[in-house]
Amino acid sequence: MTPAEEPTGPKSPLAQRFRGFLPVVIDLETGGFNARTDALLEISAVILDMDEEGNLFPFETHSFHLEPFEGANVEQSALDFIGIDLESPDREAWPEEIALPELFRKIRSAVKKHSCTRAIVVAHNAHFDLGFVNAVVERTGIKRNPFHPFSCFDTASLAGLAYGQTVLAKACQVAGIEFDNSCAHSAEYDAEKTATLFCGIVNKWREMGGWPLAIEATAEQEAE
Repeated sequence: MTPAEEPTGPKSPLAQRFRGFLPVVIDLETGGFNARTDALLEISAVILDMDEEGNLFPFETHSFHLEPFEGANVEQSALDFIGIDLESPDREAWPEEIALPELFRKIRSAVKKHSCTRAIVVAHNAHFDLGFVNAVVERTGIKRNPFHPFSCFDTASLAGLAYGQTVLAKACQVAGIEFDNSCAHSAEYDAEKTATLFCGIVNKWREMGGWPLAIEATAEQEAE
């Protein structure tokens, strides 16, 4: 975010909740586990919002199928596991140097909307996803990455704390979130389930008194 884009108005409750960060839930499907050598094949991002009572909820989802970058490694075992056919005419894949800037533009718009300073990745085993995002940014020379380069929120850790489960499907089951294993390993499906899980944990913590509603604190300050 350039200086001209820095938010100048009062922070929204969502910005206050996460110290100026806008949480964006992402999920990826890849051709392997090495962010520098293996292809990024799908990316999905769920932008969050907050209602007047301070409850966090999934607001909108943006998803892209991606073409493997030139020279990328794609393991057949990875394709078999996630069920992707790279030759399918219905796949409608984008080059990553086009898709990622388009996705980042939508995220920067949400950052500005909420008077945040930047976005922060939320994901299940988040450093894996963040590593691939950072590798694409470096590989393509993208200059306006909205995400914090190394901080993130990991729902595997949060679910372990809240529900005693670190596997996404099992954590959702304990949390009362419907999870269809036949739909898993789609970036969009997993991102939306992760977003629901993250919002549920954050909202439950607020209900337990762990975070004062920011809008009330702001109103009290303005009244003084």
